[in-house]
Amino acid sequence: MEKDYSSLDAVIHKYRNRKGSLIPLLQEVQEILGYISREAMRYISDSLSIPAADIYGVATFYSMFKLKPQGRHIIRVCKGTACHVSDADSILKALRELLGLDNGEDTTVDMMFTLMEVACLGCCSLAPVIMIDDTTFGKLNADMLPGILDRFRALEEA
Repeated sequence: MEKDYSSLDAVIHKYRNRKGSLIPLLQEVQEILGYISREAMRYISDSLSIPAADIYGVATFYSMFKLKPQGRHIIRVCKGTACHVSDADSILKALRELLGLDNGEDTTVDMMFTLMEVACLGCCSLAPVIMIDDTTFGKLNADMLPGILDRFRALEEA
């Protein structure tokens, strides 16, 4: 069954005759849908007569665009130099285990958490560091992670 993308029509109409407006159009589409699916890209392509490959190229080039549904809480694990030498890999591995994520998976089955590796969070003095939504946690070790995750789970239950 094909999804109805008519909710995108107003945004598509807004950018219909504006050259160079694919990025802001995709930003608004992502705001509406939460991510940009291949089907949404095809809908935009058909509506604006832009090759689907061009839309896909832009959507995959910029890391701000999400091509699959994201969890309600985004966990960013810093992989910058300071965090790397402070064993960020063990933090990442522990988070994968705690969240039940196999290699290649980034979002929990319950859609609560999405795990992302980022180049730098700009908190080198706190290494290793993660950010969940807008909250930064630093000087971490694997034993601290269950309590941090439980804090966000409790928010869901409140």
